[in-house]
Amino acid sequence: MKTSGILLMMSILSLILSACGAAPNSAKTAIDLKTLPTNIDVKTVAVIKDLPEVVVLDVREPFEFAEGHIPGVKLIPVDEVSSRLNEIPKDKTVVVTCRSGNRSDQVTAYLQSRGYTRVHNMVGGILAWQRAGFKVEK
Repeated sequence: MKTSGILLMMSILSLILSACGAAPNSAKTAIDLKTLPTNIDVKTVAVIKDLPEVVVLDVREPFEFAEGHIPGVKLIPVDEVSSRLNEIPKDKTVVVTCRSGNRSDQVTAYLQSRGYTRVHNMVGGILAWQRAGFKVEK
């Protein structure tokens, strides 16, 4: 009886641990891209940034980008956005980021005025991303 009790407890513990391990994946699928607000936080961006239907756009200057950026982002400096609209897809969710969230907020509003309906500003920019402990690459 003692051995069967230990086996039962080990089975229960295994189920609990495997359920805990599944939580991050279910969080990734819990975000509905169609209902995202215009302003989103870095935690949301961290969850969605690698989805194939998401493009993260960094609008800082090249020297700022070189100092550290979110892995996988596309760089289009703010003063080049209007001349490079053809590089920004209208059929995907676009998340705009910068250093602190000011330039990205302006670019988000500009893109919305140009007919982009799935464009979002990452609040706090790369500074908030780094404060949250997320990875940057140089």
